[in-house]
Amino acid sequence: MSAKYDDLNKAQLIELLEKRDRTKKLGLVWERDEIAADQAIDENFIACEIVPELSDKSAPWANMVIEGDNFDALRWLRMTLSGQVKCIYVDPPYNTGNKDWVYNDRYMDPEDRFRQSTWLEFLYRRFTLARDLLAEDGVILVSINDDNRAVLELMMDQAMPGMRLGSLVWRTRDTTSAKGGNFSDVHEHILVYAKPNFIFTGNQKSNKKYKNPDNDPRGIWNVDPLTLAFDRNDRERLFYPLHDPKTDIWYPCDPDRVWAYASKERLKPGQKTRSDTMEAHIENGMIVFPERQEIAVWNSKEEVLSAIELGNVPVTPRDKKPLIRIDTDPDFWVGKKVGFGRPGFKKFWKDLRSHVSPLSSWIARMNEEELDDLFTLRTSSGGAGTNEIQSIFGRKAFQNPKPKALIKQLVAQAASSGDMVVDFFAGSATTAQAVMELNAEDGGDRRFIMVSSTEATEGEPDKNLCRDVTAERVRRLNASDDPKYADLAAPFAYLRTREIAFEDLDYDLDPKDAWAALETLHALPLTIYDTARPWNAHEGEAVTLVMVDRYDAALLDWLSDRSRQNVFVYAWAPGQLARELAGVEVEIRSVRDTLVRNFQQ
Repeated sequence: MSAKYDDLNKAQLIELLEKRDRTKKLGLVWERDEIAADQAIDENFIACEIVPELSDKSAPWANMVIEGDNFDALRWLRMTLSGQVKCIYVDPPYNTGNKDWVYNDRYMDPEDRFRQSTWLEFLYRRFTLARDLLAEDGVILVSINDDNRAVLELMMDQAMPGMRLGSLVWRTRDTTSAKGGNFSDVHEHILVYAKPNFIFTGNQKSNKKYKNPDNDPRGIWNVDPLTLAFDRNDRERLFYPLHDPKTDIWYPCDPDRVWAYASKERLKPGQKTRSDTMEAHIENGMIVFPERQEIAVWNSKEEVLSAIELGNVPVTPRDKKPLIRIDTDPDFWVGKKVGFGRPGFKKFWKDLRSHVSPLSSWIARMNEEELDDLFTLRTSSGGAGTNEIQSIFGRKAFQNPKPKALIKQLVAQAASSGDMVVDFFAGSATTAQAVMELNAEDGGDRRFIMVSSTEATEGEPDKNLCRDVTAERVRRLNASDDPKYADLAAPFAYLRTREIAFEDLDYDLDPKDAWAALETLHALPLTIYDTARPWNAHEGEAVTLVMVDRYDAALLDWLSDRSRQNVFVYAWAPGQLARELAGVEVEIRSVRDTLVRNFQQ
């Protein structure tokens, strides 16, 4: 047996074999140690400590900036926010070498033939945790370059099975320099993975093209094509000349695009159709015939053939193909009034399945024309993100940030007022600013959680990206005198992750850290735990949280004066507290057991 498995017991070997039996054989495969990955999740407990001097504005804090390895932060968030996050946006490292990613110093070895596997495994562990944060109408949006899009997408298919919605494409810069093969790589992708109930906001459709010139009581309408994308061989019964009984004008059918509705003249006896016949639609005023058009009458077959030869017959609107040909029964048209216009179908505004245009997969440039039936995000070049950083910091405090306009529009499409937005590769906190600006514009109260590491190295041991860039950007926006930032406000708690061995939880889990976790678990903004008090309480609009450090008789009176509906009382020794509160109908939970159970879910 390989030495790789020498340390595994029988149960672990069976678990590994069962997992491999369940693994799909078709798709992306990378080198990974599944047992090591599983053990890493529960290797230790993660606490988050509020750092008051690095937090901004006064408590309670609805927003968070978390300093630490995002694997640790995600484990803490899964314990406290599982199933509660509406939108996650991340711009992860692109696997382009250690010059752009401090984690490469630890995870990436250019000489390692499993270099790609290391990157994929690094992200896989984080995305599987992030998946558990999403609400049933939640979405995760992931930026990636063209070189790594394919492998990342395949990996995410495994991390988030059945959740792939699609991808967005945006042009990152205006330059057209070629990367090789005379191919200009000036675009990136945003992968979209969503839970079942998620929908993009889209945009309200415009009804400016809908009119009611005939005063139809059914309301305003527009003209839709009256044809289907089938030719006469595919739908033979839908290939026929169309007659307007009011004007006695006939319209030839396009051999390559037949009529959308059957004619009762072509139906077999007793045959029924799924929709009304063409004649029924005409009678109901649903067919719009041209009012001003060229009309021809050919008195002999020779005149018809001459018109065909000279091209003097009705043609298709776009490619100008003749609609009357030698092989489409020229005899039929002799002596009839032939219309050169094209009939259409009345589409009423009230009958549209949706008045919202779906989001386009193409992110357009600012100067591109809008599409009628799609809502298109718009952005400037990637360099706009650097200009925004310089405007706030007065220097290039962060390399290659995404443009705020891009992230802002994504968040606007994915998250509404009251929703939680998470970025666990927060970097320069562009996502936080996007949330702040959206709230200022629509009066919403979206909340954000930004996760960032220090990115300290042996050469820069005092570096702290999270403190000096991620959090600092929000601080500066909160305090800015610049009129364009005047309405921005996002008080936040600054938290720092801390590892605790499970066997040491009873001794090392500080009450203030447990309090922060319980507040987050109950969707309450964060406050400072008062260690001088025997118990702390946080009364929210929908829930009241109490954590008892040591029993005090005043707690009984406090509870008696309140409705105990949606009151959650936590204690380190719940059995003892239950005896003290005998007769009081209130749910008492164990601090330790609740957090550990949620952490190990």
